[in-house]
Amino acid sequence: MSFDRSIKIAPSILSADFANFGAEIRAIEDQGADWVHIDVMDGHFVPNLTFGPPAVKAFRPHVKTVMDVHLMIAPVDPYIDAYADAGADILTAHIEAGPHIHRTLQAIRGAGMKAGVALNPGTPAESIEHLLDLTDLVCVMTVNPGFGGQKFIDMTAKVQKLRTMIGDRPIHIEIDGGMDPKTAPLMAAAGADVLVAGSAVFRGGSVDNATVYGDNIRAIRAAANGAL
Repeated sequence: MSFDRSIKIAPSILSADFANFGAEIRAIEDQGADWVHIDVMDGHFVPNLTFGPPAVKAFRPHVKTVMDVHLMIAPVDPYIDAYADAGADILTAHIEAGPHIHRTLQAIRGAGMKAGVALNPGTPAESIEHLLDLTDLVCVMTVNPGFGGQKFIDMTAKVQKLRTMIGDRPIHIEIDGGMDPKTAPLMAAAGADVLVAGSAVFRGGSVDNATVYGDNIRAIRAAANGAL
């Protein structure tokens, strides 16, 4: 994974057809997805239950781009090796998920993955200032995590602050929650380069009608690039 700050669209397969993940992943990649975003939820850290390591491992052969795995679980550390084995390229943990996030990020990198740290809407940018040299990606939640399709919470000031803190370090700023052609320009202008979109990508399309996915991806990308 070479680093660049161009806008990347990362569809969240939480909004895909659960009975047809392989075909859905191939469809979004064929239609221009840059990354594939996988939301792992434990029913404990967040009020929903989604995928474990065996599911992520099953997705891996279908992902030709970047498999971006977002852990909304606590604790994280006991599962790092399992997600490395499942083939995650990027593994993101929440700063709120445990008291030793520094150790967690070290362990993620130590297992051969890129390390991401996620911030809930109520968590300030300053909380990760001392973690930036261990971090490859900062995920800013623009909804409270747990469910797809929620209303966007404007985190422009937080993203701008992170962009300043990061400086010239090769760290992605990812936005997760409520991304669509209306909200993407705000976050791109503030300094984000990876936009996670679930319902806004999958809405109206299907594996048999995948050009809709492509139209949705292109609309989000064009809106974001128009703000730069």
